Amino acid sequence: MATADGFTMASFKEMAGRDSYGKMLAQCGEEDERLVVLNADCQHPTRATLFAERFPDRNFNFGIAEANMISAAAGMAIAGKIPVAAGFGFAISLRVAEQIRTNVCYPNHNVKVVTTATGLSMGTGGPTHHCIEDLALMRGIPNITIVCPASPIENALATRACLLEHEGPVYLRLVRGEDFGGTDEIYEQADIDFEIGKAITLRDGEDITLMAHGNSVGLALLSAAQLAQKGIGARVVNMHTVKPLDKEAIWEAAERTRGIVTIEENNVCGGFGEAVAAVMAGKKGSPLVPVRLVGIQDEFCKIGASLDLWQAHGLREQTVVAAALDILN
Repeated sequence: MATADGFTMASFKEMAGRDSYGKMLAQCGEEDERLVVLNADCQHPTRATLFAERFPDRNFNFGIAEANMISAAAGMAIAGKIPVAAGFGFAISLRVAEQIRTNVCYPNHNVKVVTTATGLSMGTGGPTHHCIEDLALMRGIPNITIVCPASPIENALATRACLLEHEGPVYLRLVRGEDFGGTDEIYEQADIDFEIGKAITLRDGEDITLMAHGNSVGLALLSAAQLAQKGIGARVVNMHTVKPLDKEAIWEAAERTRGIVTIEENNVCGGFGEAVAAVMAGKKGSPLVPVRLVGIQDEFCKIGASLDLWQAHGLREQTVVAAALDILN
């Protein structure tokens, strides 16, 4: 697919997550004039600048008033627009969860909530700026779809799918790109078959399954390579859609491998791993295999550079490999 500027999907390679989002956002604005963008005094950090330059009359800055922004987005959706409300992950998920629940999801309005600086992206900001509870909060709200892309190309494809192809509330969880693996491309081809709610198997293996989303997919691939050196075949599944989960992919993993390790840059309480375990346990006749959760172990994180925090809180290959070996042994 070529963009209005003549760029192909391959041109998104090696771009930071929010940069590839911003570029595709402007392209989507070209394709559908109903698209409007709202931000809470963070137009540049959320990379809406290109959209604002092209469509100034469809770009709105609400200042540091996220609750008002979400409520206005709901009103714009009622008026037939496709509102994209963007902000920092910690501010959007925590500060305006009530507005997302009551004004957007309860009436099932077509509002797209986009967050950058998720997970430990703003590591030096401390616990107030870490975004490790958002998946638990958003998962608990009916009607919302949660998408967490893992690479520059997938960011672009996920953006287009959420904005123009999916009807209904969306929580699009982007990484800034400066974090672990944020600009690494996991796909050799640019024309991947991306579909909301459909997991993508990146690597086959018959011994253990590693499931991840967002930045954590890069960690899963590195961990699979280390397991291969030990003679262990690790299946790597990119669960870019956290809600609704691809149940078939989870059941298939339970049938084909001896266990599942989930990896997430999020608190494991109420997070991705618990959701995977619940799906697996909920099918009658499906084999029950062990599940190990790699992520933030229900604690506030330290203050420091993102990569250092990943190491300090166990988001590293050694932890994933140890979890896999614990299952296999």
